[in-house]
Amino acid sequence: MSQKVKFSSASGSSFYATVRKRVEQYFVQNQISQHANAQMWGKTSFFLIGFVGTYLLIIFGLTPIWMLLPLSAILGMFSAFVGFNVCHDAIHGALSGNKKVNKIFGFVFNLVGANPYVWSITHNVVHHTYTNIPGHDEDIDVAPGLIRISEDDEVNAIQRYQHWYAFPLYSLASLSWVFRKDYKKFFQNKIGAHRNKHPKREYFNLFFYKGLYYLLFIILPLLVLDITWWQFIIGFLLLHIAQGLTMGLVFQLAHVVEGTDFPVPNETGQIEEAWAEHQMRTTANFATHNKFAAFFLGGLNRQIEHHLFPKVCHIHYGEISLIVKKTAEEFNLPYIENKSFVSALKSHFVTLKKFGKEAAAVN
Repeated sequence: MSQKVKFSSASGSSFYATVRKRVEQYFVQNQISQHANAQMWGKTSFFLIGFVGTYLLIIFGLTPIWMLLPLSAILGMFSAFVGFNVCHDAIHGALSGNKKVNKIFGFVFNLVGANPYVWSITHNVVHHTYTNIPGHDEDIDVAPGLIRISEDDEVNAIQRYQHWYAFPLYSLASLSWVFRKDYKKFFQNKIGAHRNKHPKREYFNLFFYKGLYYLLFIILPLLVLDITWWQFIIGFLLLHIAQGLTMGLVFQLAHVVEGTDFPVPNETGQIEEAWAEHQMRTTANFATHNKFAAFFLGGLNRQIEHHLFPKVCHIHYGEISLIVKKTAEEFNLPYIENKSFVSALKSHFVTLKKFGKEAAAVN
């Protein structure tokens, strides 16, 4: 879509000014940095050690052969958790106030199969600006033609069953990322309304680090492990099913649930709300009081705070959420929240079923 999207500069603008001032005051008054603290660096160490340690257990054959399958699934989940907790913050510039430190930890994204440069465009620039706007936010285009999540998506007969087959499709997200998505996004002319024009070094980085991933996760295991090719394929698929399902569910539960909007610009490309108000209507939190979710999901269960303050490390989201929620109530804005992971999952299921209903009328 070539139309440039513009947000209103009037409606809701005072909300963002107020909430931003209050959050800034929180950090100043408590004399703390908006970046990682000791607890966050402890989390970072845990997930990186878990990821590298699990990989080494597999590659050096340090466990019985029957352990390779469960270890492959664990490695897939650690890959997702490293992405959530370490790389996501680093690529947003939220992990550290030092750009070089962020770049180093953002590099790890290559080792879980994704390209940090492409992600910075599709997620940081496009998704965070045009959240849930059909034709602009490509993060919600999980499987075009198969998954329908807005009134403006095309309709076909198979989508009547999408609430059943969507979840198996999510498990393929990581495989798509490794072998297809990054290449497609890199070489298409535009991502949403963002026109691609890449530095020459990023062409090298794309192919070099994809090659490094293929070496570490395909070629090396086939060379050193005492397994057959078909046993390797089973393990590799299990790794990516675990990684893909973990990633897919977490991202979908933040934007495709009951109550979130999928606004369409008017004929001049105007969204009637200010950007921050738009974020409040298109983003949802879930399981915010669950310590397990807080530790493992890297703040992605607090998407409202993340979308308003992407350069704040997620370790602080619990505290600033009190400020955001109170301010939203003052400005009569929604604060969409599912109390648990299960309730968010049910809400996502209901949303998929709702948008699939029209497909029942298609022959």
